[in-house]
Amino acid sequence: MIALTLAEITQAVKGTLELGNSSQTETAKVASLSQTDSRLVSPGDIFFARRGEDTDGHLFVDQAIERGAALIVAEKPTNDSVAQIIVKDTTVALRMLATEVVQRALQTGDLQIVGVTGSNGKTSTKNLLGAMLERLGETVASEKSFNNEVGGPLTALRVKESTKFLVAEMGASAKGEIAALVRMAPPHIGVVLTVGLAHAGEFGGIDATFAAKSEMVKDLPESAVAVLNREDPRVAQMAEITRARVRWFGLSDKSDVWAKNIVVTDKGTSFTLCIGAESTPVVFPVLGEHHVMNALAAATVATEFGMSIDQIVSVLEATTRPAKWRMEVTRTTGGITLINDAYNASPDSMQAALKTLAQVKHPEGRTVAVLGVMSELGQFSGEQHDRIGLLAVRLRIDELIAVGEEARRLHISTINEGSWSGESVFFETQEEAKKYLLQTLKQNDTVLFKSSNSAGLRFLGDEVKEALA
Repeated sequence: MIALTLAEITQAVKGTLELGNSSQTETAKVASLSQTDSRLVSPGDIFFARRGEDTDGHLFVDQAIERGAALIVAEKPTNDSVAQIIVKDTTVALRMLATEVVQRALQTGDLQIVGVTGSNGKTSTKNLLGAMLERLGETVASEKSFNNEVGGPLTALRVKESTKFLVAEMGASAKGEIAALVRMAPPHIGVVLTVGLAHAGEFGGIDATFAAKSEMVKDLPESAVAVLNREDPRVAQMAEITRARVRWFGLSDKSDVWAKNIVVTDKGTSFTLCIGAESTPVVFPVLGEHHVMNALAAATVATEFGMSIDQIVSVLEATTRPAKWRMEVTRTTGGITLINDAYNASPDSMQAALKTLAQVKHPEGRTVAVLGVMSELGQFSGEQHDRIGLLAVRLRIDELIAVGEEARRLHISTINEGSWSGESVFFETQEEAKKYLLQTLKQNDTVLFKSSNSAGLRFLGDEVKEALA
């Protein structure tokens, strides 16, 4: 973090400073990280005692101090052995401090901010962008999937005077959340990947999702750039509501950056990357055509910062996987291929994963889809689970294994398709599914694990991998 005095931090978050029994003064400077998890605190850090859904950070102030916290930001006085700033809302205070730090970096340095949003692909694209921009200068990118009202500010607070690029993943489950992140870290380049049904239950439908995602580019100034997916009709509409210069990525020469000759195998995805009049083959060691779109989005941003096509390709070909539990491929000694893509799931990402499973099938093996619930779909849940079940039939997936009571409808909609020659089974627990898989999987089978984060099938995938190692 950019060094600020206790007085400056207090002013930024509109709080009240209490020095208590500490030896600190108002002019004492803090330049370490900010944390909302006391277990992650290191000496010199700021601990924000945030009230979450499951617990209250005020209960862990003592632990944070024991781990070396230099400052506590809280909604009520607690341990007075270190300086405390008392605020009305620690989550709001966190964003206010991040806003101050970003503004100082913009004023004193040459910081460039890239914001990334979309119903799918945010984390993968952010990771690719981080790897590309690191070659051009000091880069801060969101850790893991830090993209909400807490993760976004925590990422921004890692910015220093020497930071050249901030890559901010910006997610939302309600209207106005992306707009708040954009105000905190105003992008020079705003990227929109997709508009789908992820979080549709919370947003209230696809139109509301469009409105929320468009917050990324709606208020960009003319000096900024909007990087948009030409293949997604809703994203393409955003060109009409932004003042920013538009750069397109897609699958035809109508875009500024596009891909052709896409071939998906169990080793990864190859394609030809085209940037203007230049083109070159890419061997992208990441599974799935949908990840090509993420690569194109990252490449489009990279060209705005002057990266050559050869530099971009070298990063893409050095990529091992977009992120943990996202198309994570393991080939067991018994000749079974496991694809763990169960970090999260929406109708669009579930469809993409099933299509990839069908594409990479071993000619002498079966395709097995281990699927869990797609959460946060609200009133659209039933029809979307039916649609995925029908897709598994149409793709001729050999066996579907539905896990968890909320995924039962997947199983039912699949077995109702009489023309299907495959098989569907249902298990209430992961332990039952694991036992069945270990008993029935055969050499050359390809197995996909896919579910929303809440269903936890990523852990089932890990357990099956360990058992077959």
